Amino acid sequence: MNIPSEPGQQRSVPEPNVIVGERRQLINLAYRLLGSLAEAEDAVQETYARWYALSRTQQEAVASPGAWLTTVASRVCLDLLGSARARRERYVGEWIPEPLPDRGEWIGGPGGDGGGPSDPADRVTLDESVNMAFLVVLEAMTPAERVAFVLHDVFRYPFPEVAEIVGRTPAACRQLATSARRRIRAAQAPTVPRGAQAGLVRRFKEAWEARDIAALVALLAPDATMTADGGGLAGAALRPVRGSERIAQYLIHIADKAPGLVLLERTVNGRAGLVAQHGGRTATVAAFELAEGRITRIWAVRNPEKLRPWTEDDPRGA
Repeated sequence: MNIPSEPGQQRSVPEPNVIVGERRQLINLAYRLLGSLAEAEDAVQETYARWYALSRTQQEAVASPGAWLTTVASRVCLDLLGSARARRERYVGEWIPEPLPDRGEWIGGPGGDGGGPSDPADRVTLDESVNMAFLVVLEAMTPAERVAFVLHDVFRYPFPEVAEIVGRTPAACRQLATSARRRIRAAQAPTVPRGAQAGLVRRFKEAWEARDIAALVALLAPDATMTADGGGLAGAALRPVRGSERIAQYLIHIADKAPGLVLLERTVNGRAGLVAQHGGRTATVAAFELAEGRITRIWAVRNPEKLRPWTEDDPRGA
């Protein structure tokens, strides 16, 4: 796929640092489209492989390398989303998007060495479009719906450009984005100030540490839901745990089975969350959704393959 230059206009091959400079934008886009940092890295790597497979003449004909890379990355993600649905149907237990830490807490992210912060240029920007509740809703969308919505509503691409990427008409892409917005609005909880969320998560942590079932129940909405993701690689409930009392009992059971469990207050996908460590190793990363002063949703990621940025035992840095 080439984006040709204007007739008679001479173009040179873009400098390598210009091409590499697009990496952060591509990672940010691919993570939002796929909900997985590992898959986002693979998609971006494939995008660059296709760029470098072009001949010099083909590269010179690309009027906007950034737009070319974004188009290719989006199409790679669209293909991956189609196959991901089949893979996730075979996934052991519930599938939760991969949680990301705050900039200062990132240990082994893309480009990281496992022993210190990774290159800031590779980090995902943590805004409202990557909070866990938002990503979970995106997971319920069709691939085309998700790509059209993220490109237009998050990255502000006009519908004619979205249409070229998705392979639909601009009008069809507008309908896809409208449908996606309805899903977001239907699932969206009222915005909770950061301080209020951090305070509630802190009280939840203290109640869990004290094994105080009554306090935990009081902090949870009666119809709260806790979803865990172990991926068959770590112990986790295979189905969501529903109801404040059942969740509280489940949490106490976990604490009793793991003496010495340490709970740390951390930022998870831009919002207050918790990290549980056992034996000095990160075992769980939990994200929360709040409404009316109580916790309504807990997403607990235990699959070690999704916890690379949270642990020094990063296999990519070994």
